[in-house]
Amino acid sequence: MLLGKVSLTPALCTALRISPGFSGIQKQIGAAATQNVRLYASSQAAEVGNAVLDKQAVGSTTATKTATAKKAQSVESQSFAINMFKGQINPSQVFPFPSVMNEEQTQFLQELVPPVSKFFEEVNDPAKNDSLEKVEDSTMESLKEMGAFGLQIPQDLGGVGLTNTQYARLVEIVGQHDLGVGITLGAHQSIGFKGILLVGSPAQKEKYLPKLATGETLAAFCLTEPASGSDAASIKTLATLSPCGKHYILNGGKIWISNGGLAEIFTVFAKMPMMDEKTGQMKDKITAFIVERSFGGVTHGPPEKKMGIKASNTAEVYFENVPVPIENILGEVGGGFKVAMAILNNGRFGMAAALSGTMKGVITQAVDHAANRVQFGSKIHTYGAIQEKLARMAMLQYVTESMAYMISGNMDSGSKDYHIEAAISKIFASEAAWEVTDECIQVMGGMGFMKGSGVERVMRDLRIFRIFEGTNDILRLFVALNGFQDAGKHLKSLQKALKNPLGNAGLLAGEMTKRAKRRAGLSTGLTLQGSVHPELSHSGDLAVKVIEHFGVTVEDMLLKHGKNILHEQFVLKRVADSAIDLYAMVVVLSRASRSLSQGHASAQHEKILCETWCIEASVRIMKNVKDLKSSSTTQVFKNMKAISAAVVENGGIVAPHPLGF
Repeated sequence: MLLGKVSLTPALCTALRISPGFSGIQKQIGAAATQNVRLYASSQAAEVGNAVLDKQAVGSTTATKTATAKKAQSVESQSFAINMFKGQINPSQVFPFPSVMNEEQTQFLQELVPPVSKFFEEVNDPAKNDSLEKVEDSTMESLKEMGAFGLQIPQDLGGVGLTNTQYARLVEIVGQHDLGVGITLGAHQSIGFKGILLVGSPAQKEKYLPKLATGETLAAFCLTEPASGSDAASIKTLATLSPCGKHYILNGGKIWISNGGLAEIFTVFAKMPMMDEKTGQMKDKITAFIVERSFGGVTHGPPEKKMGIKASNTAEVYFENVPVPIENILGEVGGGFKVAMAILNNGRFGMAAALSGTMKGVITQAVDHAANRVQFGSKIHTYGAIQEKLARMAMLQYVTESMAYMISGNMDSGSKDYHIEAAISKIFASEAAWEVTDECIQVMGGMGFMKGSGVERVMRDLRIFRIFEGTNDILRLFVALNGFQDAGKHLKSLQKALKNPLGNAGLLAGEMTKRAKRRAGLSTGLTLQGSVHPELSHSGDLAVKVIEHFGVTVEDMLLKHGKNILHEQFVLKRVADSAIDLYAMVVVLSRASRSLSQGHASAQHEKILCETWCIEASVRIMKNVKDLKSSSTTQVFKNMKAISAAVVENGGIVAPHPLGF
């Protein structure tokens, strides 16, 4: 009998590959997700140490199953990306491809797209904005009249009231034509007043949103300081309660603030001393504030001279003894991190939407040149080297666009588990747009290098996207560590189940069987059949295969490195890269499956895009999986550390010039 075979033995622990000291390791990872990755970590990280499965009395099988089911239901993430790290498939957020707008919303959006497109094609002048290093005054006024500054503010507060999907479609148009204008609009509503929209009190919303919606007042998001970039917890701006108890006095400075010289309303993050309930000691915690320039003591520096997005205003903002009414605290006192995370996580999908539009625009230019340029007696689009470039450009745009509308659709459906996906989309979109634009210039040759083509401006504008709103390097750590954290929760649940093997016999036997099959390279029964269109079944099988291998690798790395996984950034980067590729595979499988099922005219083209992406992505993932287990790769990591250390110690290149002088 099954129950007779299951007992708490070293052999069983080995079969399940759980270290006796794993619980402490898993807590370390959860803490690091909050402390080391700071702002970008999941707010749930602090709860990592909580029990996932309750220990039940031996023989209380029914109670155990019920408690386990309830507990699992309450903690299991619906995020497809998170479940990938456990080698599991939860298709609820990815299949079918979301279609979330009702008839009225669809019609409204269809009415908005043509005039917005016409405005950016015929009225806005991106080259002139870039040259002036500001958005033309007439353009700003026209944007205000169009309602462009309050796209997601509810209509009863003076806004347009768009859903995330509707917003993404309009942002895509802006991104296709002028990223400088896009930053001006995005800094205002994607992050500037987004905190008021998400967590503001009814009174705060009624007071501020109507004027923000019309553009009468502009907003800015103030987090970054000279000594705190990615490490947002090290901010120095200080808020202290006034003697009268009615205000907080704000002192400090912020740098590189988009709209900093234009805004009248600021979302400001400042530290303030608070009593720690657990230790009873005073501790600095971050709080978010709504600050009006009219409060007094708010000033700004001159516009920064930048490489790109020159049309947007970027400036330092200073706060000197600024009296902020206590009712202007945004969210909870000491809850500034949660507010900042909510704002940044909520807005990242918009970047993918905008940059999918940017790619669409430059691809059009590249294709036009390739279709008309004749060299060696033939149009250059007939040559394999150009064909490969255009094909890869099209694939990268397709993946980015698919991610943007997958995530916006999930958000509109009420999902709360989209943070990893949003981070992935930001990383992917910013890097894909750079590659597509670079290749556009290559296809166009000298013409692309000339200022008149406009592509060099796009290239300059794009460079910042891999840096702001979470550098891609930090976001990769965020993706990997949150994935390891959830995988750690899963292993911890098995560790607890091992303490009551009779009561959890089914669970443990299932895990043993699944792991044995994985180690033998056999299928564990995971499938995307029924979700993926039959014509894409091979690509679906590839996705399932790499998900299983990825899950095994994540567990292997977790058990191999223990708490030191926090510091293994060579490993974390490759795990994150694999997760990004995997999620990209799934979103294009979903979108292409919908097109095939609905008989879209582009269905066969999308099928080819999907199949090609899945083939190449699966190869990259399997290479990463293999490399992470390779001794030669481990040596490469050690070599890189040594090379870096030598270069830093020497203040630059170590090797002498080959000529000797």
